[in-house]
Amino acid sequence: MKKLSFINKIIYILNSLFATFLLLSYFLPFVSPKAMAGFAILSLLVPILISINIVFVLYWLINLKKQLLLSTIILVMGWFFTPPFYKLTENTSSLNDDLKVMTYNVRMFNHWKWIDDETIPKKINAFVEEKTPDILLFQEYYSLEKQQFSYPYKYIKTKNENAKIGLAIYSKFPIINKGSLELENTSNNIIFADIVKKKDTIRIYNLHLQSLQLRPDQENFGEADSERLIARLKDGFKKQALQTEVFLAHEKGWKGKKIVAGDFNNTSYSWVYNQISKDKKDAFIEAGKGFGKTFNYWFPMRIDFILTDENAMINRFNSFSEKNSDHFPILAKINW
Repeated sequence: MKKLSFINKIIYILNSLFATFLLLSYFLPFVSPKAMAGFAILSLLVPILISINIVFVLYWLINLKKQLLLSTIILVMGWFFTPPFYKLTENTSSLNDDLKVMTYNVRMFNHWKWIDDETIPKKINAFVEEKTPDILLFQEYYSLEKQQFSYPYKYIKTKNENAKIGLAIYSKFPIINKGSLELENTSNNIIFADIVKKKDTIRIYNLHLQSLQLRPDQENFGEADSERLIARLKDGFKKQALQTEVFLAHEKGWKGKKIVAGDFNNTSYSWVYNQISKDKKDAFIEAGKGFGKTFNYWFPMRIDFILTDENAMINRFNSFSEKNSDHFPILAKINW
């Protein structure tokens, strides 16, 4: 530190600050937002913290300074103990009887014209027909948009009889049981359907956890609005924690094959993801490549997931770049 120039000393102080934040983020999966809601906000920033620390490593490497060790050590720790930020390899195997599962937050099929394109509903329909998933999960399904998806079985659940927004499960296989967890004090929900594929009964959960209402193109980060934003995020994280507990309690009643998918509205570095993904396989981690980005944000944010029980094989995972919503669809090929 003594041999550093004044500028480099300032840079190293900033480096130490961001490295400390990244190190603290490694504890996020073990701290419930009900206890420390403010700390949970850090889960949204982990990809940024990783990127910034990589830049510091490159800076010190170019300048041949041993200060590169600080961020390097913390990044290496994260490589071994946290979900991957970027996947270098992928699984491209395939079996004829793979179950193709897609989850897609369709943002009400653009009913309120957030995207200046009248053909968005048709584009979503054409995309689904092209990919032909066996199981199709929608979040923010809007019943007033008369979408025609060619599936013999479906379960569509709005929050109540008067609501038009909800969740949907479409299936090529018979649905023999279905239900809703009826989350309280929110417009979000969790539904499930038991499908029969040959001799197997597979439970499909479709999750849409509490929305954080992130609007990067609209937020004014002045002092007053920042306080409101933080307050809203804290409240959202607390609700997500409660909803996760409701899901986990319900999930205990099912011991068979299962798929848990949907929009978690949180990242893989969060307590919510850690709790839901226990004893499960993450399709992106098992078979994906790249960032696995699922939310149309200015940095790679993965908040939509496809998880399976530990006995499943994930033969393929794809995240797509179709900008028909503020989310991107993801698809996995699964077998047992």
